[in-house]
Amino acid sequence: MSSEPNYKEIIKQEYLKCAQDPGHFMKKYCYIQHPTRGRIMFNLYPFQDKVLKLWKDNPNSIVLKSRQLGISTLTAGYSLWLMLFNKDRNVLCIATKTETAKNMVTKVKFMYNNLPSWLKIPAEEDNKLSLRLVNGSQIKAVSAASDSGRSEAVSLLIIDEAAFIEGIGEIWASAQQTLATGGGAIVLSTPYGTGNWFHQTWVKAENKENNFLPIKLPWFVHPERDDAWRRKQDEDLGDPRLAAQECDCNFSTSGDVVFYSELIEFYEQTYTKEPLEKRGAEQNLWIWEPVDYSRSYMVTADVARGDSKDFSAFHVFDVETNTQVAEYKGQLAPKEFALLLISIATEYNEALLAVENSNIGWSTVETILERGYRNFYYSPKNESFNAESYSQGYYQDPTQQVPGFTMSLRSRPLVINKFREYIGDRAVVIQSKRLIEEMKVFIWKNGRAEAQSGYNDDLVMSFAIGMYLRDTSLKFKTQNQDLARAVLNNIGANKVSSKGFYTPNNSVPNPYQMDINGNKENLTWLI
Repeated sequence: MSSEPNYKEIIKQEYLKCAQDPGHFMKKYCYIQHPTRGRIMFNLYPFQDKVLKLWKDNPNSIVLKSRQLGISTLTAGYSLWLMLFNKDRNVLCIATKTETAKNMVTKVKFMYNNLPSWLKIPAEEDNKLSLRLVNGSQIKAVSAASDSGRSEAVSLLIIDEAAFIEGIGEIWASAQQTLATGGGAIVLSTPYGTGNWFHQTWVKAENKENNFLPIKLPWFVHPERDDAWRRKQDEDLGDPRLAAQECDCNFSTSGDVVFYSELIEFYEQTYTKEPLEKRGAEQNLWIWEPVDYSRSYMVTADVARGDSKDFSAFHVFDVETNTQVAEYKGQLAPKEFALLLISIATEYNEALLAVENSNIGWSTVETILERGYRNFYYSPKNESFNAESYSQGYYQDPTQQVPGFTMSLRSRPLVINKFREYIGDRAVVIQSKRLIEEMKVFIWKNGRAEAQSGYNDDLVMSFAIGMYLRDTSLKFKTQNQDLARAVLNNIGANKVSSKGFYTPNNSVPNPYQMDINGNKENLTWLI
């Protein structure tokens, strides 16, 4: 007659296995709520089992993940394992909002409530945002705030969808003090653009410049997904770029970027190069092409507010070829910046000089006017200007003009969209790596295009002014001059061609027309 099984010994051995291996604990004793199948056992996929082992062996992990991989549920199971098999473990979950953070606690509680009695430790506190056991271990959920976790003695900090949390850098800085005694962190997120804290931390982790272990989980790690599933994501999400963000762990195609990554990559590979010359004490005036006195140039500038976080910037363009030939980014005082602008504009064949006139920029504008620089740009007081405005005497009526470029609520989106058009059409030559880097972190934020938090957009905005002026004011001015010449030449039976050039009867349009000084002027850039 066989002896009765020693249930007490079996439970003891099973308890020890669970305590040593969180994967074993979850696969045998944790239930989850499946969206279509209801209550099911948490049968881990191989990639989930591997992630658990990495978390157990590394106190700090950063996880770049695809959507719907069950990583948040895995984190909940790992948190419960820590609480059950360790005393006084404090797990804190931070998410974009309280409801999202509460979901983590809800998952932990569902697993806890469905455990066998011999694994359960009684709870002494149980509510929507926390679960506390009698062994002193607990999990608590909070929404993202700059002081989140500051007063907590945290054993494990979980930051869910970190790329989407505003001010996450401050949150991490405040929480780090509570982790100094030996706690760890799991930072989770799908990508959301470049330059934010999550992206920076990930890059540093890949380069072994911090103590985070990088774990990348694209869509294909899931054994039940194939190419057909991935193609369907493009259809379901309605935007291949959004699908790339949600599925491919691709930073460059994610986020509310103003300039698409494929276009930025094109410019990086095609045009950007080291400058021919770097000038100034800080080497921050970059020159790619020296002046050619047979060509026309334009200088467009954005003036710094005066604090240490932003920069004054300008670009020099060859107007005809729309090529960036020089660039500056530095922190000169407004009047010193004005003198530099006059110098560079004079050097480049008395270039048209356009300086944003708002706020601190007015001091720069005044200095330029005092110095008497003649080829200075004036904005119309009426923003609804067009070619007809020029033909009606815009340049002859000082009462209708304001010195400098006026960046208003109306003109700002037009300026940025014009820059985007030129980039999309590959119709401008950008040679500056500094500008490209600013373009990478130039994003839509609440409907407004601006630099990501902690970055600058001075080069972007000064460049955008140049694209806008080239496509509006300069074109209108030249069209008006062409029309005037056409009237004068009409006596000789000349006519204006479909491309806007006045030519003799039945002749091919000639792009080289006479300017006001009687010199040939190439106007093909207007086409």
